Amino acid sequence: MKPIQMVDTKSQYLKKKTEIDAAIHDVLDSAAYINGKPVQDFTAALNAYHGSGFTVPCANGTDALQIAMMALGLEPGDEVITPSFTYIATTEVVALLRLKPVFVEVDARTFCIEPAAIRKAITSRTKAIVPVHLYGHAAPMEEIMQIAKEHGLYVIEDNAQAIGCDYTFSDGTVKKTGTIGHIGCTSFYPSKNLGAYGDGGAIFTNDQTLAHKMKMIANHGQEKRYYHDLVGCNSRLDSIQAAVLNIKLKELDNYIAARRAAASFYSNAFANNAKITTPFVAPYSNHVYHQYTLTLNGVDRDALNVYLADKKIPSMIYYPVPGHRQKVFEAFGLDNYHLEITDWLTERVISLPMHTELDEEQLNYIATETLNFINNN
Repeated sequence: MKPIQMVDTKSQYLKKKTEIDAAIHDVLDSAAYINGKPVQDFTAALNAYHGSGFTVPCANGTDALQIAMMALGLEPGDEVITPSFTYIATTEVVALLRLKPVFVEVDARTFCIEPAAIRKAITSRTKAIVPVHLYGHAAPMEEIMQIAKEHGLYVIEDNAQAIGCDYTFSDGTVKKTGTIGHIGCTSFYPSKNLGAYGDGGAIFTNDQTLAHKMKMIANHGQEKRYYHDLVGCNSRLDSIQAAVLNIKLKELDNYIAARRAAASFYSNAFANNAKITTPFVAPYSNHVYHQYTLTLNGVDRDALNVYLADKKIPSMIYYPVPGHRQKVFEAFGLDNYHLEITDWLTERVISLPMHTELDEEQLNYIATETLNFINNN
């Protein structure tokens, strides 16, 4: 059996090595390292894949969130509602822009933001909601968009972990996550479902004015070189990353299918075990399994993590410290938060290896050893 990786980007690369190497060498030959043709081609292809109105490439997913908030004209002190159970990038840009993060609860089944919690958190200072499509499952966007409409709020989707995920509305309409809110943001970090060989990100919107503004912000606030109309930043997707992504985008649906097959193997292996809750898929969403995350019941999660490592099976705990318990946000009055579901999840979740290159021998070994520990402890 070949060694098990949490994410096996090398084996994935080797399958497309000839094509990817040629694309990288084309960029080197052209010397158009910034905003070269591969960036333009990838932007158009990604826009077509999503069926979104406009796509703005940028340097990484965190920048995408920051640029989105800058474009919406949020001002210091404005409140932004976001789940506490997520990676810090979602909320650190809120604090960076001197906005106020307001942490709310998630659904224990989907790990995504809970609409009822959003409603309770809205005040006169609330300006935006940032739902996170965590682990590859969609947040309940139809209800979130209704809440936003009722209260005149912006919605910025954090789609860094769910690119390619489909959301089905109650009327049967299907849209890609990241294209439902006012703005959607994604990341092309190498471990993502659509990963570059370095950093990268993109922003989506159906609003032409917003798209134009975000494009300017990402390019030092300029539309014409040396004429700066907005406070901006320097956030560009480089040509080499775009060349790689343009090739991998054509394989994204195949990558998702491979992840779903691995997830199905795991879920079948763990079925009917009272100590294991496997990933839930809501009727409105499919799942692209950026992570395969278990919720454990009556199991020493940290001891399982150590046991698996001893068996040369990597596993991860996403996320051991939620936002409302991070020291960096103490100034926002964290003592006022009582997020029982979030705290409960941080003690019980564990993610198993999930990527496109897992084979049946590896999957069987991972599942068997996981069950060995759980059933005997």
